[in-house]
Order: sequence, then structure tokens, then C-alpha cells
Amino acid sequence: MPDSAPLASCLVTRQNMSEPRRDRVPTGEVVTYSAKSPARDTDNEDAAAVIPLPGGRLVLAVADGVGGHVAGADASALAVGAIAESVSAAPADTADLRPAILNGIETANAQISDLGVGAATTVSVVEITGSALRPYHVGDSVILVVGQRGKLRLETVAHSPVGYALEAGLIDANEAMHHEDRHLVSNVVGSPDMRIEVGAVLRLHPRDTVVLGSDGLFDNLHRDEVIEMVRKGPLLKQAAAVSVLGRERMLDPDAGHPSKPDDLTFTLYRSVPTVS
Repeated sequence: MPDSAPLASCLVTRQNMSEPRRDRVPTGEVVTYSAKSPARDTDNEDAAAVIPLPGGRLVLAVADGVGGHVAGADASALAVGAIAESVSAAPADTADLRPAILNGIETANAQISDLGVGAATTVSVVEITGSALRPYHVGDSVILVVGQRGKLRLETVAHSPVGYALEAGLIDANEAMHHEDRHLVSNVVGSPDMRIEVGAVLRLHPRDTVVLGSDGLFDNLHRDEVIEMVRKGPLLKQAAAVSVLGRERMLDPDAGHPSKPDDLTFTLYRSVPTVS
């Protein structure tokens, strides 16, 4: 399986990967997978970015071009590209990446709007500095932080009617998975009404796993399945298992499992415990 150590940002756009890619970073490892829907011949409209920065800092992003809108692949590529450019231009000694990340998302919003074709995308971003993680998101691409024993330490709320109903307790996770309005998104990059949700800083525990995923992941695997598969074990091996199961679900619907053919992109991060 591909294994590399990027010295600069790694942008994944319009890819149809056969297996996940691992990137070693100073604080641990990142595994990324992105493949187009098996039900379409069009470009993969998802994108991802792995952005290592001086001082061992790291920014990760996943974007999902909104289905049903033209130029979805362009929109997601612009989103991760603008974020990578903005954070890479930040001073090496800056203690706060938040302005650079927000500027990158806002720049992407303007660039996508300027396409003038109604393009849009979701985006989820995490910045990791040492053991501190801060999430950012627009839309319904999910961020999870999972402990080694399976404890869910962070889950972002999808910016969608179904996401809000789930958070409010009006429906349960199974109802949300099969809801007829699950495809609707309330907040996107490429809209004049875009809003960026910035989460609180979370202190990562040793061996926590961070997950960023497009809806191709969470429309085909239950959240608890994802948690169980990524919480422990070699990250590259677990990512490969997730990618295989996701594609199997898309190709072979079963009454007992979700199945929605779509582009599938996810990024996993796990820190390497330091030895004193």
C-alpha cells in the first residue's frame, strides 16, 4: 500500500484510489482514502488535504462537492486548495491557526461563488497542535474523535435538517440513516449565507483516532461500525477494511445494512505516544 512522508501539503482531488494512502507526520500518521461512486462515470466530487506545518502542527480537511450541483469536483478542490494555501502562508511562529483556516474557507466560498454555476461543497477541517485539536465545519461532512476503547469524544453536528433533528433527539441514528431528506444540506461553501462552525479545543488522549469523512462513509456504515473499526489496530489496515466495506455496501444492498452509492472519502489520524 502507498506509504509516503510529505514535506508539503498533499491534496487529494478527483481521485479513484484502489487503496488508502499513509502519510507520516511528526506527531503520528495520517491515512487518506478517496474513490468515486461505483454507480457513476463522472469525476469523484470529494477532496481531501493533509497539510503538515512547521512545529509539528497539522491541518486535515475533507470536502464533499454537493451532489446535484454542477462543478462539485471543482468546488471541493477549490475548498481544500484554498485552505492549504492559506495555512501554509501563515507565519511559522504563529500560535493560532484559526484566522488562516477561516480565511481559507472564506476565500474558497468567494472562489466557488465566482464560478457562477451554482457549485457548492461541504468542508470539515481539524487543526492539531501537539495534543490540542480544534474542529471547523460547514455542511454535513462529519468529524469524530474516538478513544482506543471506543469512547466517542467528539462528533460534529451535521448542518442539515436530519442532522439537527438527530441532535435534538427528534429521531434516532437509525431513522437518520434512512431518512428521505438525508441528502439535504443546510449550509455549504459557495453560498452567500455560509457560516463556519468553530468547535472548542479538545485535548487528544494517547492513541485517540480522528476521523473526517464525507457522507459516502456515514451513509454506508453506521457510526458505531466506523468507531469499532478505527479505534485500534494498524491505521492503514483498518482504513483499508473501512474502504472495502463501504464499497461492498454500495454494490450489494442488504436489507440489514445501509447502502447508498456515492463518492467515498475519509481521513484518519492517530498520534504516536511520546516516550520520555
